[in-house]
Amino acid sequence: MLPSNIPIPLPGGLRGPLPRFVSVAQNFPTETVDDVDAAVAAEFARISPGDLTGKSVAVGVGSRGIGPQPAVLKAVIRELLAAGAKPFIIPAMGSHGGGNAKGQEAVLTSYGITEATMGVPIRSSMDVVKVDELDDGTPVYCDKLAYEADFIVPCNRVKPHTSFRGTHESGLMKMLAIGLSKHEGATVLHFHGFKHFHHLIPEAGKRFLAKTKVLFGIAMVENAREELRHVELVPAQDFVERDAALLEMAKASIPQLLFKSIDLLVIDKIGKDISGAGMDPNVTGKPGSRMEGFSMGPPINRIVIRDLTDATEGNATGIGMADVTTQRVVAKLDWTKTYLNIVTAGALDGARLPIVADTDQDAIGIGIRGCPGIASDQARIVRVRNTLEMTTVWASEPMLAEIEANPRLERLSDPFACEFDADGALLGTIELEH
Repeated sequence: MLPSNIPIPLPGGLRGPLPRFVSVAQNFPTETVDDVDAAVAAEFARISPGDLTGKSVAVGVGSRGIGPQPAVLKAVIRELLAAGAKPFIIPAMGSHGGGNAKGQEAVLTSYGITEATMGVPIRSSMDVVKVDELDDGTPVYCDKLAYEADFIVPCNRVKPHTSFRGTHESGLMKMLAIGLSKHEGATVLHFHGFKHFHHLIPEAGKRFLAKTKVLFGIAMVENAREELRHVELVPAQDFVERDAALLEMAKASIPQLLFKSIDLLVIDKIGKDISGAGMDPNVTGKPGSRMEGFSMGPPINRIVIRDLTDATEGNATGIGMADVTTQRVVAKLDWTKTYLNIVTAGALDGARLPIVADTDQDAIGIGIRGCPGIASDQARIVRVRNTLEMTTVWASEPMLAEIEANPRLERLSDPFACEFDADGALLGTIELEH
């Protein structure tokens, strides 16, 4: 067991003086879909899916907590019912939810997606049908309930993935290749490793489209506030083209750190509800797969993780990408959930344990010590609530000139001291004013 106290009798002391901080607004694009029902109705009319009278339609929903998804899903179901179809919802989340039918249905329930709220049945099963195989013999699977339905409608958010780069990342094609293939299909694709996903996802997705009855897909793109920026119903024949195009829109929409460089990034909380990788590698540049070229933001030297979200229920996936964490995190860590997630994905580095500091104050001190040549009072330090909510952050005073020169950054406060309580816990919260 890890001891609850780990003294570090460093010659000269562990900590030096910290710079003062300012609260900073980061300004991102905020285009939103104001009327979801009207937008979906317009899309349904645009694609004209044909006569659906009496047709069963399996609507696939994934495991991510997508804010606008319940409203979009309900609007699509309303249109399907109005067209005479018989829609039902299925989990389309690969091996998530514990890799079992009840667990996957429970994930949907946690997002407010139930038979009562949606007005249609939810059917959950881990049974699959092999529909094809790739040139190397890798099988392509489809959820059996979806395969036996008259039509399939996958519903997913399009956004950059947290472990690989490609023309198709998280989105419609990935839901076909992995989400709708359940645990069995997710396992066979993950066996190859993320470094091959840039071609495996589109190849498996194309085979799936050719061998199943996909009616259309529901693609959502969020803005930096997790609001719906764009919703589109994509006919099956347009999946490849539109999934790639919407990924480019998503890349321009996700929250980022708008600074030139950061010595130390202090993250208040990580969790599966924040990112599939715990903390988004598109922000930190540090994916569990260790693939290069990930960051869409500034270079970050060291990362401190202070805590886990309640919603992650001890799943600390991504902790291995930090340099320092706290006893608070270790006390909450559920090793089984974390290891199940990490081993399934095959990105083992994501569960490595960083240096464990007794307190927040020690963690920040250790993090700065890991930046050679940087005096503690001159360190470029940024504090964020998490890698999703970054419209307001704290930045250290040595970054003030840069903040004033950047039109996308706005100083919200006068400089203030970074304070800790008697137990070394960081005081103050980041208020999301923008």
